[in-house]
Parts: sequence; structure tokens; C-alpha cells
Amino acid sequence: MAEPKLESIEVGRLRVGMFIVLEPGDGPAGFDAAGFVIRSEDELARLRAAGVTHVRHAPHRDEPAPLPSRDSGWGSLGVPVRDGGASKSSGDRAEEPSRSSAGGSHDANGPGGAAADGPTAPAAEPAADGGARATAGAARDEAERAAESARRRARLADQQASLDRCERQFSEASRQLRGVLQNAKSNPAQAREVALAQVQAMVGQVDGIEDVAIRLLSEKAGQETTLHAMNVSVLSILLGRALKFDAAQLAHLGLGALLHDIGKLELPDRLRWRDDHAPAVERRLFQEHAGHGVALAKKMGLPTDAIEVIAQHHEHADGSGYPAGLKGAQIRPLARVVALVNQYDNFCNPGNPAQALTPHDALALLFARHRDAFDSTVLAAFIRMMGVYPPGSVLQLHDERHAIVVAVNPDRPLKPKVLIHDPEVPPEEALVVDLEQRTDIGIQRAVKPLQLPRAVFDYLSPRKRMCYFFERSMAAPREARG
Repeated sequence: MAEPKLESIEVGRLRVGMFIVLEPGDGPAGFDAAGFVIRSEDELARLRAAGVTHVRHAPHRDEPAPLPSRDSGWGSLGVPVRDGGASKSSGDRAEEPSRSSAGGSHDANGPGGAAADGPTAPAAEPAADGGARATAGAARDEAERAAESARRRARLADQQASLDRCERQFSEASRQLRGVLQNAKSNPAQAREVALAQVQAMVGQVDGIEDVAIRLLSEKAGQETTLHAMNVSVLSILLGRALKFDAAQLAHLGLGALLHDIGKLELPDRLRWRDDHAPAVERRLFQEHAGHGVALAKKMGLPTDAIEVIAQHHEHADGSGYPAGLKGAQIRPLARVVALVNQYDNFCNPGNPAQALTPHDALALLFARHRDAFDSTVLAAFIRMMGVYPPGSVLQLHDERHAIVVAVNPDRPLKPKVLIHDPEVPPEEALVVDLEQRTDIGIQRAVKPLQLPRAVFDYLSPRKRMCYFFERSMAAPREARG
């Protein structure tokens, strides 16, 4: 079957969603010469500004129908309304008496309008009227562009303010955690109070709030020494929320998660990161950090539930964990959550950054190879919460563009918020796109950052270390989503 032919069409009749092909040499730079779908009013404005008058379009590929032709009176496009003198709308006819009776001296043929019935008189007034309409239409177009630009700047400011707020809160929590770790041995009671206040504040950010997103932060947020503990506490609290834990359980869960590695304070610096290739004696010394953590937690006077998390955060449901080799129900419910989240973050943020997995690969590995090591209910809830593409994942979209996931709403994880590579927009001015509200944008697959072209890699800046915090979702109210 022959491919349908392209048809020529005036630029003034184009609409967002139409597939067009530019003539060679026409149009501004950045448009695909092989044809493309118009995705925004800004693209239409760029075509008009470049002086393009006609393009070819594919009616069989258009999403909306073209706007009516000039004959249909689309003055809002800045097109003069002409009908060859055949007829005018009732609105145009109603205006004619006022124009002709405004003093009688405006006729092009001289005072008094004596030549009003001459051969050139009928064309004079419509031409002037059309010029006025064109001017008014151009002014409206300019006003609409200015308004859209203002809306875009406002959205960009809101987006940056939200990220800045998350990073400030994360950095402050990291600072407080450093103080807790420094004082845990010398002033355990004070360290406990600071840790409790910090966790209560974190739980307060998610408890009772319907839409909370998992936000990817920049690598400048917080301190590397506390990043792992912060990630584990943030994700554990969100996972506990997904599992319907009450506020008291969330507080104990968050406290145990925040301090799960506190026993590493008793280890030499070189042993504070897990190394499966280290000599057996060093691996045994490393595993003792769970016992050291329990001892410090008791000195601090932590709640029993939090102490159990510290004791069991390396236990596995299949009995392969340590220090006690517990199985299944022998592991406390809160510890099952932290054990899983701890493993996920160790995959993403290992001691050796060269061994780091992407968030997408880390989640896939947990499910494919380690599912027996973790509580099945907890694992299923974690995968639902993080989505197929957790924050930090790099994507290839259906239109071949690349993007990075910057936020995921645990209630709608298959529709993350992404930052899309666009060479026409500086990265600091790029808006985050909510895929829940953009059904025209689909995800094709996850890709590894090193597979990206250099310009795309520099634009998206994939994180070497994943860093997460809570963000109040700005999605539309649930009733509006249907």
C-alpha cells in the first residue's frame, strides 16, 4: 500500500500534535529535517518568527485536525479576515454603520465620501479592517507568549525552591547525625535526644500527608560519611509508611535505620566498608559491628524496637545473614525493612564507587537473585514504592531522547518525574516533566550512564552516589486524576 502523500498547509493553520515536514532550508535550527510532531506552542512561535509560511504535513499522522483556513475567520492567529467581498459575518456588518458615519471624511476618494460607490471604495475599508485585525492578532500572540514565558519562569522557580528546600533539610539532618555519632560514646543521653528529635521531624514530613515523593538530590547535599545512614532512614520510613506502620512504629523504624551502623564507630576506619574480597579475619571483624551497635544503643537508652533493628539489619530471611543466622519470622518486622533497604543502598552506594549499580539495576538484582533473602511482602512493597525506574535511573524515551528520573511518587511509581535532555534549553532552565501528566511521553528502557553521548551525559549529570529525601508531591489532587 502506497504511503499517503504529504500536503502543503499554511503555518497559521498548524496546531500542537500535528506531524509536519519543513522544506529544505526552512525554519530555525533544531527541528528534525525528516519531520516531527509539534509538541508546544513555543515551537509554533519559533516557526512563525523564522518567517516560515507553508510546511508539508501528514494528515494520517496528525493527532488533532488543522485549524480552519483563512476563510473561516481565525483572527486570533493574526490573519486578516478576507472573503473576496462575498459576505461578512453579522458582527462585521454591525460595525459598518459606525465606521461610515464617523464624520464622512475618512473615504480614500476625498471629502464627503462622494466616491463611496466607486470601483475601489469597497476594498478600502475591509483592507484597513484586516490590517487592524492582523495587528490585534499579533499583539494577542505576543501577550500569550509573554504569559507562557512568565508561567514557565514561575514553574522553574517553584521547582528550584522545592529542590533547595529538600537539600537544606537533608544537609541539616546530616549535620545533626554527625553530632550524634561524635557524641554517642562520650555523651550517649544527649546523642539519643538529638537522634530522637531528628527522626520525629523526618516522620512528621510523611505522616498524614497523602502525596510524598522520593526526591533525588545533587551530590553536594549532606556529607559522604552520613549519606548511607540518611538514605536508609529516608527509604525505610517511606517503606514503613507503605506497609501501614503507625507513627510510633515509624519513629522506632527511623531511629533504628538512622543508627543501624553505629557499631562501626568501634571498627578501624579501613574496616568500615564491607569488602567481600577481604581476608576472612577482616570480614569477621566487620560483622562484629552489629554487636558493637547493640552495646552502644543500650548505653544511649534507645527503645527496644530500635535496638532490634541495629542487631538484625544484616539478617536474611533464608538464614544466610549474620550475626545470628536468623530465618523468616525470627527477624523482627522493623528489621526486615531496614535489612532490605540497607542492601539496596549498598548496591547503589558501595565503598568502591566503581562497583556501584544503577538504581534500576540494583532493584532488578534484588528481585532476580536475592528475593529469598528478604521478606516477600516487604520486597514487593519496596518494588511498588520505588517503581521500575527509581530516582537516579537514566532512561531512553520512546522518541529516542534521554532523561533522568528525579522523583518518584510511591503511590504512582510507573509515572516518575524526569529531566529530559533538550539542547535548546540550558540544563539550569530545564523544567521537570511529570510523566503522569504527559501521556504523549513514554519510557522505552533504562540505560547505563556511560552509554550516553557525552553532551547528554554532561547535561543530565547522572549521580555517582544516590542521595534521597522526602519531597511533598505537587501532583494534581487525586479527584482530578480520575
